[in-house]
Amino acid sequence: MKSAVVQLPGLNRDRDMVDALTKISGHAPVTVWQTQTEIPDVDLIVIPGGFSYGDYLRCGAIAARMPVMDAIRRKAEQGVKVLGVCNGFQILVEAGLLPGALMRNTSLRFVCKEVLLEVVNADTAFTRTYTEREVIRCPVAHHDGNYFVDEETFKSMEDNRQIVFRYAAGTNPNGSLSDIAGVINARGNVLGMMPHPENLIEAAHGGTDGRGIFASALDAVAA
Repeated sequence: MKSAVVQLPGLNRDRDMVDALTKISGHAPVTVWQTQTEIPDVDLIVIPGGFSYGDYLRCGAIAARMPVMDAIRRKAEQGVKVLGVCNGFQILVEAGLLPGALMRNTSLRFVCKEVLLEVVNADTAFTRTYTEREVIRCPVAHHDGNYFVDEETFKSMEDNRQIVFRYAAGTNPNGSLSDIAGVINARGNVLGMMPHPENLIEAAHGGTDGRGIFASALDAVAA
C-alpha cells in the first residue's frame, strides 16, 4: 500500500502516523507539505491530529483552505481513500469532504483518555477486519470533538450507513450527537474519526485494537 501523510503547521501526530503506516504496510509513507498542489500516486492519504494553525478561528478552518486540500479533494474524487484523525477529521469537515460540524466538548474541557468504540459499519474500506457491533478500545485527545449534523442530514447518514463508529458503554467524551465518533462520506472512501487508532497498534501501546483500520485499508487495496 502506498500512502501519504499530510503535514501542516501545528499538527503533532504526523510522526505517530508515519510510524503506524510503516509498521503495518511495510513501506514508509511519503509526507506531503501544506503548500503542495499535487500528491503522488498513492492508495491512502492521512491527515493526522494536532492543532493546525493553533486552532484559531474554528479547529481546522485555516488548514482546510491550504493548497494541499485541493489536491486531496481531487484524489478523493478519483476514489483514493482519505483518513482524517482528530484534527484531521475537523479539517475534512471544514473542507466540505465530510458532512457536519465539530464543536467544543460539552464539558468545555480538553479530554485525554481511553474510550470504547462500537463498530457500527464493518463493511467499509476502513473497517473490514472488524465485525459489526464489535467494541474496541481507542484513545482520544481533543477539545472540539462534539459532532453535530441537522436532523435531515443525520437521517440520511443513518440510511446510507455513513456512521462508522460510535462511543460505546457510556464513554462518550464530548457530547457528540448520537455518540458519533467517526463518519464516512457517501462514496465510502473518506473517513473522519476523533479517536487515535495509530496510538493502539502494537503491544508497546498496550493493545492492537486500532490496527484494524489501517489493515482494512491495506486489504481493500489488495482485493
